[in-house]
Amino acid sequence: MGVTMLCTLFLLLLALGTVQTTRPCFPGCQCEEETFGLFDSFSLIRVDCSSLGPHIVPVPIPLDTAHLDLSSNRLETVNESVLGGPGYTTLAGLDLSHNLLTSITPTAFSRLRYLESLDLSHNGLAALPAEVFTSSPLSDINLSHNRLREVSISAFTTHSQGRALHVDLSHNLIHRLLPYPARASLSAPTIQSLNLSWNRLRAVPNLRDLPLRYLSLDGNPLATINPGAFMGLAGLTHLSLASLQGILQLPPHGFRELPGLQVLDLSGNPKLKWAGAEVFSGLGLLQELDLSGSSLVPLPETLLHHLPALQSVSVGQDVQCRRLVREGAYHRQPGSSPKVVLHCGDTQESARGPDIL
Repeated sequence: MGVTMLCTLFLLLLALGTVQTTRPCFPGCQCEEETFGLFDSFSLIRVDCSSLGPHIVPVPIPLDTAHLDLSSNRLETVNESVLGGPGYTTLAGLDLSHNLLTSITPTAFSRLRYLESLDLSHNGLAALPAEVFTSSPLSDINLSHNRLREVSISAFTTHSQGRALHVDLSHNLIHRLLPYPARASLSAPTIQSLNLSWNRLRAVPNLRDLPLRYLSLDGNPLATINPGAFMGLAGLTHLSLASLQGILQLPPHGFRELPGLQVLDLSGNPKLKWAGAEVFSGLGLLQELDLSGSSLVPLPETLLHHLPALQSVSVGQDVQCRRLVREGAYHRQPGSSPKVVLHCGDTQESARGPDIL
């Protein structure tokens, strides 16, 4: 039996062996224990103390708690004493969303040495303390729907040991993102996914030297893309600039610092202006381009000239063009290349169309 089949069988047995049981818990809270494996050899405890009110903290939790939900409790502050009791040191997930938090202390999470996921969304946070996350090996931080105005990239330095970090800063009031200082003593944050959509950024922020692969700037009042705006982001594969609130002007070679880009979303920009298909020069690996909801309808041949790897492009309303290879009626001569074209139609037609003609 192959290694792949053994791994698949193990995962199947693991899923079939999952059992949920209720554990004794603090009054008002719910404690569920999930055991895994055929012999219940591994267990996790999830504690739900949501929607109980601010009096609930600090709440005692089982020593082996993996996830704690403190959402919707009208909490106004969180500090080390609230999150420092027995059971908190093993937390891998903490949900503090939908509270009334306006600030957090610099040492609030200092004892959470195993914390991987932190949800602080839907609060009233106006600032982030420096190095507030440095004690935890975080891989997912949700700060969406707060009142952040100015954020320093260095605030997301974590004890991750190279683990990829996903940061959601969408739906804030951010007008300035302070770049990571070049001579900082700590290594740069390992942010691979950054959501900055629906803020107040008027220019692409300086994100140089971050290992970004996904970046969203949707809904910001961007007016133009300045030369060198994406400098130092050669590893970026997904970029979204949809539904911008300004009249975006795309200059020639505006994306040339992004040779690894595979997906570009420019949808929902009815006033989008550009200087011709040269805008996309340098994007030799781009496979998906979304121009739907914009006034741009470039000629397919022109796009293929600048985007040799392009597989699909969406334009207008519900129109999608797919890459097709025309083999022709006769066999090709040795050494000749097949003709590549973009075939356009409505989304349903494109979905069922062939790849070879």
